[in-house]
Amino acid sequence: MLTRRLQVLIDDERLQRLEAEASRRHVPVSVVVRDAIDAAYPVDRLVRRAAAGRILAAEPMPVPDPAELRAELDQIRGGGA
Repeated sequence: MLTRRLQVLIDDERLQRLEAEASRRHVPVSVVVRDAIDAAYPVDRLVRRAAAGRILAAEPMPVPDPAELRAELDQIRGGGA
């Protein structure tokens, strides 16, 4: 359900482009604007940004030396001693 109103000032050229696209699609200009917002800023981006924020805020944890990690992975994969 749409519950918020947004007022944006644009120039005539942009309005003409919006109106032309709305006419082509047989929808109101508001639908074209909402679709453009969704295309430019998909929800996935917001979800990923929130996840990245949680990762960056997490406490540091110990990580093995890369050489030790490689040896451990090689052993797990059957390529090591």
